[in-house]
Amino acid sequence: MAFFPEPPRRHGAGSGPDVAVLLCNLGTPDAPTAPALRRYLAQFLADPRVVEIPRLVWMAILHGLILRVRPAKSAAKYASIWKPEGSPLKVWTEKQAKLLQGLLGERGLRVRVAHAMRYGTPAIAAQLDALKREGVQRVLVLPAYPQYSGATTASVIDDVARWALRSRHVPELRFVNRYHDDPGHIAALAQSVREHWQREGRGEKLVMSFHGMPERTLHLGDPYHCECLKTGRLLAEALGLKDGEWLVSFQSRFGKAKWLQPYTEPSLVKLAKGGVKAVDLICPGFAADCLETLEEIDQEARAAFLAAGGQRFGYVPCLNDHPAGMRALAALAERHLQGWPTAAPHPDTLALQRQRALAAGAKE
Repeated sequence: MAFFPEPPRRHGAGSGPDVAVLLCNLGTPDAPTAPALRRYLAQFLADPRVVEIPRLVWMAILHGLILRVRPAKSAAKYASIWKPEGSPLKVWTEKQAKLLQGLLGERGLRVRVAHAMRYGTPAIAAQLDALKREGVQRVLVLPAYPQYSGATTASVIDDVARWALRSRHVPELRFVNRYHDDPGHIAALAQSVREHWQREGRGEKLVMSFHGMPERTLHLGDPYHCECLKTGRLLAEALGLKDGEWLVSFQSRFGKAKWLQPYTEPSLVKLAKGGVKAVDLICPGFAADCLETLEEIDQEARAAFLAAGGQRFGYVPCLNDHPAGMRALAALAERHLQGWPTAAPHPDTLALQRQRALAAGAKE
């Protein structure tokens, strides 16, 4: 096996931090166009973690049918939510990384924070290469998925592992697998709901919609379903909701297989036809607003509820750059960084380290 070339060795302490946090999200196309969607979907849907169908069969379906039809339809959906700065997921993830850098610095941690996308750009491998060139020796990989799933969290770990397999000098690595029941995260979600209620009024039901997964993954041992239910229960408790005032559902079905239930849009239609006039909906499985929240929920699901007789549909945005959400993320990262040298050194110490590095270089 050929290994990637290593950057020039740095003797002694460099000017940058030795420790980094890599915030990883799912990914997004580069533009709301059919060619860009074709490239993005080809990478996303080819991941065996995402689609667990025999490889040869699935590749024939993917390239023979799906990538011929779906890109144009998906491009139109993306166009309806696209920002001047680009994809909402890209915009929010970039901002989260910058805010996380600042918050960790305020906590006295000398840490480099970068962001990466599992599919699309910036790629995980490219960002790890860049961090290594900066002299980073330890990396905390923080997937932006509160609930663990083989299709999301494990896929990020796979990608990091593939990069490590081709690297001669592998940095120390840690992974955050989940934070679905983190008290700070739950408190931030609850605060965002209360703020929404103060602005928009309170609906009769709070619907918590999570991304769907094939039901068979639950029976095969994936903990995702259980962790979604726990997040929903903890959020309901934090808000003081009674039984019957909240509902957990699952969205984003694909194909004809049975997926985790109840399904979000049919549930909303059922509520409207049953006499519920006002609902609020939050997506606690998404760290940042994206196609699945802004188009599928705030456009399609909203339209379905109102067409079935509902009168008010309140969408609670993802945490995005919410101060409480960012503080919770910073506290989570800080806990997982414990034991690594992240304290910002005194200026006199930095000067001494530079002198030692220069002396070591002169001897070689």
